[in-house]
Amino acid sequence: MTYHYQTKRTCSRAITFDIDNDRVYNVRFDGGCSGNTQGVSRLVEGRPTAEVITLLQGIDCRGRGTSCPDQLSKALQQALEDL
Repeated sequence: MTYHYQTKRTCSRAITFDIDNDRVYNVRFDGGCSGNTQGVSRLVEGRPTAEVITLLQGIDCRGRGTSCPDQLSKALQQALEDL
């Protein structure tokens, strides 16, 4: 299933991703630092959703209290709650 998440307090504006069989696929950030968001997307490809959440939650960017990876963890948590 494809999900779309509006980010908060980051350079990226939104994240789109799929969850299939409790694994994360096709993560795409709209905006943000291109190299970093591409790297995050590739590193989480095919990993279990809970593992990705644990790895990325709480990462801070420039004192904002969140980051693009942290926003992905929040998006995944919301998607799991919506299942």
